[in-house]
Amino acid sequence: MASVSCSSSLNKAVRQQYMSLPQGGKCQVTYIWIDGTGEGLRNKTRTLDSEPKSLEDIPEWNFDGSSTYQAEGSNSDMYLKPVRIFRDPFTLDPNKLVLCEVLKYNRLPAADMVFLSRLETNLRQSCNEVMEQVKEHCIWFGMEQEYTLLGIDGHPYSWPVNGYPAPQGPYYCGVGAQNAYGRDIVECHYKACLYAGIQIYGTNAEVMPSQWEFQVGPCEGIEMGDQLWVARFLLHRVCEDFGVVATLDPKPMTGNWNGAGCHTNISTKEMRNENGLIYIEKAIKRLSKKHDEHIAVYDPHGGQDNIRRLTGLHETASIKEFSAGVANRGASIRIPRQVGQEQKGYFEDRRPAANCDPYAVTKAIANTCLLDPEDEEKSE
Repeated sequence: MASVSCSSSLNKAVRQQYMSLPQGGKCQVTYIWIDGTGEGLRNKTRTLDSEPKSLEDIPEWNFDGSSTYQAEGSNSDMYLKPVRIFRDPFTLDPNKLVLCEVLKYNRLPAADMVFLSRLETNLRQSCNEVMEQVKEHCIWFGMEQEYTLLGIDGHPYSWPVNGYPAPQGPYYCGVGAQNAYGRDIVECHYKACLYAGIQIYGTNAEVMPSQWEFQVGPCEGIEMGDQLWVARFLLHRVCEDFGVVATLDPKPMTGNWNGAGCHTNISTKEMRNENGLIYIEKAIKRLSKKHDEHIAVYDPHGGQDNIRRLTGLHETASIKEFSAGVANRGASIRIPRQVGQEQKGYFEDRRPAANCDPYAVTKAIANTCLLDPEDEEKSE
């Protein structure tokens, strides 16, 4: 069995003794933010004199950006701007988790300082601007977050140390100790999401053993990115307690094993109404014309991670070409069979990688499908 961290074996009964102590009317608030890699999450906690009732009750804070790939040491202070509050499932009420945007000294969105690329990593601000522009369409998103459980040695959790489990087949939505590896983590994460106020839709075991999925949504506009990032934070924290690592690598195991994606479901008010399939087909046509642009933002490394996953095998389309079809999990875009029958509903973009930034994905989709469509149609 893959190794687990030493921290997970600390005496939890002793910990509970302290966790049960009263707080004297004070409130712990944990600030959460995305670091300069565009993938990693960071957090730190402070005490407030009382439970915050709204964002206005939570002060801005700061941190050392030179230690998170977001600033140089000579000018390292970064601002944490609270944008959404959640209940804290680890220290319980009245304590809170607060998702934050990261701003530089000049109040502009934070940028990546890894390899001095200086690419913007606080993508929430620009995403929110687009979502405000398309607000009348009431665009809903649902994102299916796949992930893989690893030991701290990097080997898939519960896989044989010097070998492989039986081939894929019995694991998807499977049950039984021989098929489902790490269900305790999945169920604890589910409960933590519900307690926090995450719009978690469901969960299931995936095709590769030790691979799982949870779904968040439907969420409207900017809320999709907010909710998925905090759901990811909760996953990493739950895994920390169990001494296991959750990776969002799009292809954690080479060979005849499924990769991990973040399939994104999209629906506008027009798509949900009668004959909404017309608007779904229009959106897919627009997406077909910007395939390369979308691939470039569907993982944090400009498509380089997705190259390993989108091969045309293992329930994926090829990264090199765009395709769409009803009930086709080997296509770039899938229209669910029920949607085809009812002529309304939603469609699924299967291209985003598991480690995508949901702000980048939802912004690109909203941009392509809803902004300036008349100009595009006139040019056809």
